[in-house]
Amino acid sequence: MTRPLRADPIAYPPRGLCRGDAARWIGVSPTKFDELISNGTMPKPKRIDGRVVWDRYALDAAFTDLPDDKVNLIDFALNGGKAT
Repeated sequence: MTRPLRADPIAYPPRGLCRGDAARWIGVSPTKFDELISNGTMPKPKRIDGRVVWDRYALDAAFTDLPDDKVNLIDFALNGGKAT
């Protein structure tokens, strides 16, 4: 008889993310993520032995520092296509 699977009571995202997961975390493709790292917009990874990981907290901080879109599309639509 097999034991039923139980949900992890402490489910949370990992602190260290691989390249693909780090890109997904901020909502871009891995290629775009590489560009953002190259131009300094996103942080460089950390090395744990042979593994390369990005700190989720550093990604959150870098994402917060990104500029907001200048045009709020909802306001733009509600104002008949005129910027506020």
